[in-house]
This record gives sequence, structure tokens and C-alpha cells, in this order.
Amino acid sequence: MVFELREQTGERTGTIARVADQLGVHREALRTWIRQAEVDGGQRPGRTTSDAQRIGELEREVRELRRANEILKAASAYFARELGPKLPR
Repeated sequence: MVFELREQTGERTGTIARVADQLGVHREALRTWIRQAEVDGGQRPGRTTSDAQRIGELEREVRELRRANEILKAASAYFARELGPKLPR
């Protein structure tokens, strides 16, 4: 709606406020959504929604792998002590 209103009127100022009032949402919420839509559409620089989602997925995967590594290190140390070098008798 904001993009269409801007196109129809040729104005950028006040369009977000008008549409926000019509929709019953806070102006800053709508402004944030518009900025993100502009980023996703390549009209504004920034991190796209899909990039942010992918980064989140990769960060979760890194956390899981680090946890798995810590578990494996602890298990390795435990078994190294248990199966460590035995002195000949």
C-alpha cells in the first residue's frame, strides 16, 4: 500500500503515517517493514530477510557442532585415562 500510494501521489513524506493509520498499526512498525521490503527488493542496502534467516541457521549449526566437539573431547579424555599406558609388570 505504501509503495502504491507513493507511486500515485509522487510523495514520500506522510505516506507511511497515512497507511499506518488506515491499517491501525504503529508508524514505526510499518516503517521497519517498509525498510526491510526495500532491502529485500534491492532498493536499499542491508541484510535481506533470507540472508538473516540463513545466518541464524548457520549460527545454530555452529553452536550444535561446538557442543558436539566438547562432548567428544570430554569422552576422548575419559577413555584416554581409562585405556592409558599400562606399566609392564
